[in-house]
Amino acid sequence: MARMSLLSSPLLLGFDEIERLVDRFGKSAGEGYPPYNIERLKATDQGVETLRITLAVAGFTREQLEITLEDKQLMIRGRQADDDDREYLYRGIAARQFQRTFVLAAGIEVSSADLHNGLLMIDLVRHEPERMVRTIAIGGSKPAP
Repeated sequence: MARMSLLSSPLLLGFDEIERLVDRFGKSAGEGYPPYNIERLKATDQGVETLRITLAVAGFTREQLEITLEDKQLMIRGRQADDDDREYLYRGIAARQFQRTFVLAAGIEVSSADLHNGLLMIDLVRHEPERMVRTIAIGGSKPAP
């Protein structure tokens, strides 16, 4: 039996990509590490809206972090390896790995990334799409059967 959803209405043509994005988001919603903030920064002189994702990645170096953007998905990965040269009497800070994914809307671009005091800050800009109206000509060369 086919799965029915709100977006499968015949009046909503071409929204199946949004449905796939919602499914992807639902699968990654349970992730808890690393904690993060998303904030809206004040608009620049050009009026461009900037969003900032800040992840708490204490203990990770730049070399251990990787940021990729593929098919509207911003993926941040952190990889730490255990240091075999150390002998721990107590270990409360584990060497962890993580992967955090954010799905970006159309028109949002990554402008920069910076690591400072254990916080990874990724700035995104949202470009307002140009609104246009187009008139569609109606052809009349063939009558309908």
